[in-house]
Amino acid sequence: MSENTAGNSGTRGDSSLEPDAEAAEGAADDRPIVYDLAPDCTLEDAEVDALYHAEVNGVVDYGVFVDVSDAVSGLVHESNLDDDYAVGDRLVVRLTEVKPNGDVAFDDADLDEYRTETVSHEPSVSRVHGLSPGDEVTVEGEVVQAKQTGGPTIFAVADATGVLSCAAFEEAGVRAYPEIAVGDMVHVSGTVETRENALQLEVDSLSRLPDDRAADARERFEAALDDRAEPADIDPLVEWEAFEPIHEDLRELARLLRRTVLAGRPIRVRHHADGDGMCAAIPVQLALEDFVRDVHEDPDAARHLFKRLPSKAPYYEMEDVTRDLNFALEGRARHGQKLPFLLMLDNGSTEEDVPAYENLTHYDIPIAVVDHHHPDPEAVEPLLDAHVNPYLHDEDYRITTGMMCVELARLIDPSITEELEHVPAVAGLSDRSKAEAMDDYVDLAAEAGYEKSDLLDIGEALDYAAHWLRYSEGKTLVNDALNVGCEDETRHEELVEFLAERAERDVDRQLAALDDHVDHERLASGAHLYRIDLDEYAHRFTYPAPGKTTGELHDTRVRETGDPVITIGYGPDFCVLRSDGVRLDIPNMVTELNEELPEAGVSGGGHLVVGSIKFVKGRRGAVIETLVEKMADAEIDEALSSTAALDD
Repeated sequence: MSENTAGNSGTRGDSSLEPDAEAAEGAADDRPIVYDLAPDCTLEDAEVDALYHAEVNGVVDYGVFVDVSDAVSGLVHESNLDDDYAVGDRLVVRLTEVKPNGDVAFDDADLDEYRTETVSHEPSVSRVHGLSPGDEVTVEGEVVQAKQTGGPTIFAVADATGVLSCAAFEEAGVRAYPEIAVGDMVHVSGTVETRENALQLEVDSLSRLPDDRAADARERFEAALDDRAEPADIDPLVEWEAFEPIHEDLRELARLLRRTVLAGRPIRVRHHADGDGMCAAIPVQLALEDFVRDVHEDPDAARHLFKRLPSKAPYYEMEDVTRDLNFALEGRARHGQKLPFLLMLDNGSTEEDVPAYENLTHYDIPIAVVDHHHPDPEAVEPLLDAHVNPYLHDEDYRITTGMMCVELARLIDPSITEELEHVPAVAGLSDRSKAEAMDDYVDLAAEAGYEKSDLLDIGEALDYAAHWLRYSEGKTLVNDALNVGCEDETRHEELVEFLAERAERDVDRQLAALDDHVDHERLASGAHLYRIDLDEYAHRFTYPAPGKTTGELHDTRVRETGDPVITIGYGPDFCVLRSDGVRLDIPNMVTELNEELPEAGVSGGGHLVVGSIKFVKGRRGAVIETLVEKMADAEIDEALSSTAALDD
């Protein structure tokens, strides 16, 4: 409160001290106090028998109505008036009664001297979580969305326990409280009601907190977010020493993602469009959507705040980032949302991703990556808020992204653990992992009711679905195929059987078309090299795509020979590489090709034994021949494999 002095009851407390008052300064001041209520003060801030500055808002035969704040008004009965007043006149009143029906009665107070104290509104703040229809509340929090509809303005306010929609009406289609912006710390008061099965606050008042109070509120808000963002205290599904440091990285990312949801920021996921990428993305989607529903009072919030999309390339292409950025900016313009948090899964660790990330830096969009491709940490990490990759802990691609993201999902929402027990095995088999924990993952899946053949079929079904979905999410279809978030076990089994059979049929047809046109040679190292011109001899624009086609051809040759094998499937301006028993180090080969053939425009990458490369069409011959020379010099390492993880 602040103090100043007024000389009579007809003015606000803004006059200077009288000479005799100045002489008495420092002595006890026994003048009566007249309170000046802030506009947002309510009856909670007033008390019977206290004096208040008031303004006349209406004159009737039986008295005058006065306002002492925007929310506190009442009648001075004619029998208690000492003077005549008109609308707009100011006076000092004494609050004499608050009636059971809420009506307030005042007396006119005729004072010669008084001192004024200003009163700020100090509401009883309610937590968003636990509100019920009919509650009259004040919520303190951050505005995380401000959306103008054809009727009211909808503000979403987050207080770390939840996010509440608050409807403020000025007039149809007109922005209420235009001074309030996303990011402001506010007090919002009103009555909780139900609108379309969601809780909504019908706003009586909304005010930005003063700077000093906003800073304190922000500090409390951030501390509360940190507390609630803490991930679950759980162990990985299998004991695996190599996974322990990665698990700690995943804990930090889970904390960051939970905090993002609590702060009301949308999340956009990009993942590689293959079996491992889907095994990574679907569990994380399930966990985050569950958490969004837990945080937001609007049951449809997950639909608006989470978006998952596949990426065909093993890196973040400019086409994809341009679409994502345009979507985010439209969301901010149309719906008043914060710009999203970008989560990259099963891609995003390489130098090829840098241009797309740099595009996002113009808009301050946070980025996190979970990937098992060979990374370029010096290139990407200055642009990332989090980076989880086994190579950063001296491990490699055998720890698949799906394995990591199942643990990430469990850290976000441990209640979904039972639904995910088979997923790491599907991810490992889909990505041909030779991880030491694969036996344990397959055993865990068996305990959950999945035979190895079931897991392989699910992986094939996911690959087949991903091919035809192309750039679409296909949420229900993919969830049903993976049996995560699926509501019908029979539908899952029938769908997987259908998709896996179709995939096997199409693969067999493709291999039959290629078989007579595969070139073979024996390298000096003893490894077999197989080449196939996919543009000339493969069925195009159908399943399997070039990468899958090359992988299937490669697997047949590995099984036939039992020796180290390299397979190259190429088209006019690309080639796909697979290796078993030969240490290719494809990312390093791409770097060397760029140095030796700068005019070829080589790009791409992958793992040590699986990758893809693009180049200028007219330089295909030079690129492939130079690549073969490097393969001929590559070290034999029979422990390295891209074929199926476990023997049948």
